[in-house]
Amino acid sequence: MKRIEKGYIFTSGAYALKNSQIKFYTNLEKVPEAGDVVYGEISHIGQHSNLENKSGRIHKIHNGTRALFVFADRYAPDYYEAFVPEAFSSEVDLLARSGLIGEVKTKNSLIKDPSRVMILGYLCDEDGQVINTKKFPAVTPRRKDKVFPRAKMILVCGTAMNSGKSVAAASICWALSKMGHTVKGSKVTGTASLKDILHMNDAGADSFSDFTYLGFPTTYMLKEEEIIGIFNDLDLKYANNPQNYWVVEFADGINQRETEMLLRHPEVRKRIHRLVFCANDAFGAIGGIEYLKERLDLVPDLISGVCTSSPLHMRELGKVTHIPIFDSMNINIGEIKERIV
Repeated sequence: MKRIEKGYIFTSGAYALKNSQIKFYTNLEKVPEAGDVVYGEISHIGQHSNLENKSGRIHKIHNGTRALFVFADRYAPDYYEAFVPEAFSSEVDLLARSGLIGEVKTKNSLIKDPSRVMILGYLCDEDGQVINTKKFPAVTPRRKDKVFPRAKMILVCGTAMNSGKSVAAASICWALSKMGHTVKGSKVTGTASLKDILHMNDAGADSFSDFTYLGFPTTYMLKEEEIIGIFNDLDLKYANNPQNYWVVEFADGINQRETEMLLRHPEVRKRIHRLVFCANDAFGAIGGIEYLKERLDLVPDLISGVCTSSPLHMRELGKVTHIPIFDSMNINIGEIKERIV
C-alpha cells in the first residue's frame, strides 16, 4: 500500500465516502466493479476539462491532475454510453465531471472523445481491502414500512436528458417554498452530479439528495429491486411529514430503462401527487403524452420543460392537448398554487 498525498480532488462521484477513508491506495490489478474507487491522474484532456468535487466546486483539470475516480456505467444520449470494464486496464475513459470512469461503447458524434485517466491504484482501507462506495452509504437506509399519509410527491420526468426537468423541479421547489411550504428535493436516477440537487437547494428545498447519498455512482443497469430500493430509501428518509412536499426528478426519458421501470412500479405510482412532464419541443411533448397514456396509463398534470419557453411551441401544444402548461423560466406562483398544491 502507498499513502495518498494532499493535492488530489475528492470528486462528487465518491460522495458517500468520508475524508477519513482517503488514506491509502494499492496497485492490485483486480477486475473493477461498479462503485470501486481508484486514485488516478488525468493523462489526456478530451471532452471533460474539469471535475466536480464533493462540495460542488468545479475544478479546472490538466494533464497530471490527481483525483479520486469511481468505476460506473453511464447512460447519456448527449454524451456517452459506457460500462465498467470487464478486465483491469491501467488507463480508462472519464465518463463525467463527477469523476466517473469506465469504457465508452458509444458516443454522441457532436462531442469529443473522452478524457483519459491513468489508474495509480485502488483506494483501500488499512487492511488493504478495496473501498467501494456502495458499502458506505452517506445516508443510512431506513428499513421500515411507510406510514401514510406522506409528503405530497411532485414527480418530474421528460422526453430525454436536457429536456428541462431539473429547471422545472427547481422552479417548483422555489414556488412551493415561497408559499410557505417545507420542500425536500431528490433525484432518484441518473449519473452522479451535484448540480441538479444543489439547484433545488438554491431554489428553497431545505434538504436535497440523490442516489449517490446511498453509495450508487449511477443508476444505469441496476436491478429493479435496487432501483426501487433507492426510491423507497429516499422516500423514507425525506418524505415522512404529510405537511411537506417532496419534489422528485427521474433522469433521462420516460422510455429509458430505469425511468420506465420506476413509472411502472406500484410503489412509485401510488406516491404521485402531481406528474410534471418536460420536453424540448411541442412534438416531443405530444409524443410523450401519448406514450405515457398508451404504454404507462399515466396522464401528466402539467407540461413544462424547454418547449414552454417558446410561445410558438406552446401554441402548437394548445392545438392538441388541454393539459396546463407551466413555463419554468417565468414562474407564476398563482398557477403553481392552483395546479400543484
